[in-house]
Amino acid sequence: MPYRTHDTIPVWGQLQDSALQQIKNCLKHDRAVSAALMADHHHGYVQPIGGVIAYHEAISPSGVGYDIACGNKAVRLDISAIETRNNISTIMSDITHDISFGVGSKNKQPVDHALFNDPIWKIGPLSKWKNLAMSQLGSVGSGNHYIDIFVDELNRVWVGVHFGSRGLGHRIATHFIKSGGGKPNDISPVTFDVNTNIGQDYLTAMTLAGQYAYAGRNWVCDEIAKLLGANILEEVHNHHNFAWKERHNGTNLWVIRKGATPAYPKQRSFVGGSMGDISVIVEGLDSTESKKALYSTVHGAGRIMSRTEAAGKYRNGKRSGGKISRQMMLDWIEREDVELQGANTDESPHCYRRLTQVLKHHALTIRVLHTLHPIGVAMAC
Repeated sequence: MPYRTHDTIPVWGQLQDSALQQIKNCLKHDRAVSAALMADHHHGYVQPIGGVIAYHEAISPSGVGYDIACGNKAVRLDISAIETRNNISTIMSDITHDISFGVGSKNKQPVDHALFNDPIWKIGPLSKWKNLAMSQLGSVGSGNHYIDIFVDELNRVWVGVHFGSRGLGHRIATHFIKSGGGKPNDISPVTFDVNTNIGQDYLTAMTLAGQYAYAGRNWVCDEIAKLLGANILEEVHNHHNFAWKERHNGTNLWVIRKGATPAYPKQRSFVGGSMGDISVIVEGLDSTESKKALYSTVHGAGRIMSRTEAAGKYRNGKRSGGKISRQMMLDWIEREDVELQGANTDESPHCYRRLTQVLKHHALTIRVLHTLHPIGVAMAC
């Protein structure tokens, strides 16, 4: 189904009213020019996940969010799919042994990266976060962040990862949102004029977090290729939770894509589904709908169940009240023949839309190039 318009805002997929209300609140800002909701949209902090907002000469740290430049990278390897399937249990165990997962996790081995030699670390508060960033580079984090092993429609092996700027991005966001007067229960975006000192400082910090996130995903993919004794033949790397300076309808704008992926004509992206669903490599198309979407698309399948609803709450040291049991999650994974390491029930496939259905809503804006079937998934416990 093509997009529908709600109060001038184009919306793809099944409308979530709370997400629409959030993006309408963002669009009330006097610098906001246009907005769009992708088919994986759902409620977020101030700006909804799957929400795109374009500002004139303004930037919004609450729009970009806490996991700055969270993104997806997929690499195709020169190893046998049959051999990989036959050894998937050992492979996934080795991955979780070598790569660190979880909140606050640090890499098990120090990573010396040229990024840390940049004098930009001496600017403002960045210096006090440098040691944390160095210790966490190459760790994956928690929530919906993962390392997956896939086989595509041509029986080729891919590795896919999804994570962002870790503690560095969270601290940058916290600092600038607070500096702009933001509070946890905000409904209106924190924004800065890009021509002010604080606006420029945020852009500098956001860009650094983006470079850091790319360095982390590159390191993890390279490390897994080495672990498997494989060479990388092809790679697709993209990100969301970021602001891009772009030209739309003859005007230079700052486009903030929270949980939304740039999809310009011929631009390739890796879009992940849930742990028991397909993922895809896509490329953008040039169409009227693409322009309406500000050349954006989904970043995943999109949640339909909150973490608390799925997993319940902690009471007396135990979790209870959740709709999804671990056995339900494992039964789904077994049906799909996926080797799962880690993960909590709030990441079960039950909590997400099916990616094929989400992609259908964007059929006029993107083309699926490859369909990736998961055979191994590693996530934080």
